[in-house]
Amino acid sequence: MKFLLHPSLQAIPRRLPRSRRVNLVFRLSALILLLSVLEAFYHSQVSLSIPRPAEHHNLDEPFSIGCQDVSKLVTRPRESAVLVMLARNSELKEARKTVENVEERFNKWFNYPVLFLNNEPWSEEFVRGMKEVVSGEVRFEVIPEGIWGPTAGLTEEVVGEYLRKQKEEGVYKGEIEGYHHMCRFYSGEFYNLDALKEYKYYWRLEPGVSYGCSLTYDPFVMMADRGKKYGYTVALWEEPNTCPSLFRTVDEFRTQNNIPMHPNWKAMIDEETNWLLKPAPIRWLLGKVLRREHYDIKGEKWNLCHYWSNFEIADLDFFRGEQYQKLFRHLDKTGGFYRERWGDAPIHSLAVHLLLGAKEMHHFSDVGYYHEPFWQCPQNAKGKQLLDNEMIGKAPKGMSEEQEGGHGCRCECGLGKKGDWRRRNNRGICLEKLQRPAAYVRPSWWDLRRRRWPYSVGFDEEGRYVM
Repeated sequence: MKFLLHPSLQAIPRRLPRSRRVNLVFRLSALILLLSVLEAFYHSQVSLSIPRPAEHHNLDEPFSIGCQDVSKLVTRPRESAVLVMLARNSELKEARKTVENVEERFNKWFNYPVLFLNNEPWSEEFVRGMKEVVSGEVRFEVIPEGIWGPTAGLTEEVVGEYLRKQKEEGVYKGEIEGYHHMCRFYSGEFYNLDALKEYKYYWRLEPGVSYGCSLTYDPFVMMADRGKKYGYTVALWEEPNTCPSLFRTVDEFRTQNNIPMHPNWKAMIDEETNWLLKPAPIRWLLGKVLRREHYDIKGEKWNLCHYWSNFEIADLDFFRGEQYQKLFRHLDKTGGFYRERWGDAPIHSLAVHLLLGAKEMHHFSDVGYYHEPFWQCPQNAKGKQLLDNEMIGKAPKGMSEEQEGGHGCRCECGLGKKGDWRRRNNRGICLEKLQRPAAYVRPSWWDLRRRRWPYSVGFDEEGRYVM
């Protein structure tokens, strides 16, 4: 009978098992795909989500709205704090301009000491020039040998090869050896200087910086009163080719020390990639196998946002504490400060988001700040400029208009480009990302769609205060 059937009919029994196998493979593949999509959605929308603060209010609001009566504040005890500037003898003109500006806008009332640091002996001209403009104590220190220089174990030949390679690859300032020394110094060795041991807080100054608003309160006292450990002004994206392995290295420290992925750390992770492209197999491929730049081993990508560290008001005890110093040593032993061009700004930013809570950080949104080429300049608080206050003095001729919702004190905008009265010339997207753990009031989906980001927690893009 079998031989009487047509050959196509004889093949039916063999086809049935094969079709079932194909059908089973298809069903399994569809199930795996569905589970991957669900896992990617859960991972992106739940695991990496940043909840609103449990306190049901913003955790970071301005220390001051408008000007304060300085005469009532200068009698209060000072904090153990210092203004610090790293400078060269050749930068006398720029350094003097900055210090004169800070004295006029703040320190002539509060008289905090100013410390100048140099990796070379100071010239008499620099010392004389700065003593003429500082209202309080002024000190000049030379950084001890062994602190300013490359990571232990790196020879001049190895460092030279790293610098040549970075020059060829167009890494920003990658060929400048002194810039690498500076980044490493400010990332760790700076905090252990004998000259800083007596202080708890520091305000970092830079030659050539301009401050466009008056600061009529004591920021160190406010940091202490509100439990703040790190203060900043501008947040930007880092140059990607300066630190391709930095995020992975910091996250290795996090996992080795069992530090959880709390909301403040999650704020450093890129959430803009479509969640459909984030299933576990793809994350594993990008992080574990391909070891892509700016990805950690689990396939999470750094959003590259960081605070501009040329302005910092911070707690020295945090940075010279065991956890931060342990992180710095972990980074330093990899040679990344020279093999790549790791900056102190992204290292400080990743560190504070890893080791601090959102309520311990503060955006000095009332500080008008310019460091080429970026600036921020808040609007002046309406009716709160104390124009007749004898101690503050007369209002400057170029003072910006007072506006509802403003919170600045005697601000003069247009710091970077004459006639440019914008509050900042850099997009607020990184501020929105990094401040999210502290923000109970957040921009809507429509705001983000229209590229409207908050200027600071508690303020909308138009500068209106939002409770």
